[in-house]
Amino acid sequence: MKLPLAYYGNPILRKKTARIEAIDDAILQLIKDMAETMEANNGCGLAAPQINHSMSLFITCIPKYMDDDTVLPGELRVFINPKIISYSEEVWACEEGCLSIPGLRETVERPHKVIFQATDLNGQIIEEEFVGFDAHVMMHENDHLNGVLFIDRLPPRVKKGIDHHLREIKKKYSTFNL
Repeated sequence: MKLPLAYYGNPILRKKTARIEAIDDAILQLIKDMAETMEANNGCGLAAPQINHSMSLFITCIPKYMDDDTVLPGELRVFINPKIISYSEEVWACEEGCLSIPGLRETVERPHKVIFQATDLNGQIIEEEFVGFDAHVMMHENDHLNGVLFIDRLPPRVKKGIDHHLREIKKKYSTFNL
């Protein structure tokens, strides 16, 4: 079932999430609903706060961009109680958008490589390195679990330039942000 999104201005997007203690049927159903919601909104990642659930969970389905300009579909991945183990000093700039901040895309600098640890659907602890665009998506979604939005990572002058757009989003979606 497609779930309603939480939009910029909704307080849930600024809260640190709670750990998930057990992977039960409710969590499994939520993940299925999140996948449907992400796909319906053409996203490549979705965090639980974005669908009004303050829990430490995000999903990704990151497409693979090939050298010959073809794009291969991504694989659905689930990250429960994720945490960053380490990240590179080297940074990489990439344009980011967010389903919770529609119509806005800005270039964000983030570490080029990051190593995450998380629990998978089988309850197993996994550790994996992500590079480039994949690292950006992972860190973007993980930020949601800590109440951080990609706009918080913009230089002050850029953020000032988008203030009007952010106010418009708050105004337009305020009835959805209850």
